[in-house]
Amino acid sequence: MMKIYQANKKGYFRFLLVGAALLPVIIYFTDTRAFSEKPYMLLPLLVPVILLFWIYFSTAYKIENGFFHYQSGPLKGKIEIGKISEIRKNKTLWVGIKPAIASNGIIIKHGFDEVYISPESNDELVGDLLRINPEIIVR
Repeated sequence: MMKIYQANKKGYFRFLLVGAALLPVIIYFTDTRAFSEKPYMLLPLLVPVILLFWIYFSTAYKIENGFFHYQSGPLKGKIEIGKISEIRKNKTLWVGIKPAIASNGIIIKHGFDEVYISPESNDELVGDLLRINPEIIVR
């Protein structure tokens, strides 16, 4: 069984994305001649924009073969569902592994590690994880 969960894309990340995309355009128009002669000068500004778009469009989660998989841009990994000890719903982790782009998500504890994710439906994902491992403590 494989099930894919889309990331919650609500919140301030979209504003960050628009701001980062507009910054190179604004800088280009402040000195059009210089950037027309040397367009490679805009490359350092485009790298963060490309990274933010990659994160925005690739963030997703899936359950497959007893593992929970997450991906958000270059950050990806998997957690054995049988080793998940605790889930905290509707929380936000400010430091640590965060393959998420919204707040009020889920903190998954496995061993000594924590991963913060933000699916569209916290309840649906937690319910599916509990079906596989009913010993998970949900707070």
